[in-house]
Amino acid sequence: QVQLVESGGGLVQAGGSLRLSCAASGRTFSTYAMAWFRQAPGQEREFVSGINWSGANTIYADSVKGRFTIYRDNAKKTVYLQMGSLKPEDTAVYYCARKVGPYEYDSWGQGTQVTVSS
Repeated sequence: QVQLVESGGGLVQAGGSLRLSCAASGRTFSTYAMAWFRQAPGQEREFVSGINWSGANTIYADSVKGRFTIYRDNAKKTVYLQMGSLKPEDTAVYYCARKVGPYEYDSWGQGTQVTVSS
């Protein structure tokens, strides 16, 4: 298993931008697909975006498509989530995770809070 540490969250006004980072430990980072999820208060955790091992393939939830961009730097063992045109409904704790199966993820980080004010 790897350890993941998210950072970059904060308070931002609607329409603003943030970049989240997820730093991984271990030597196998570049062999795994990664993903970002989020969980708002009182709601279930939801998938936000995913990226394959090389960064060539990405996928987004419809709610963030066109506003968020996921990318990775395998040399730095870090995956990023660039968030733009933020909306109050993007407010949540954002988590990164390692994909280990078709719908299976592990090595969840501690999360980083994103709050978007209207």
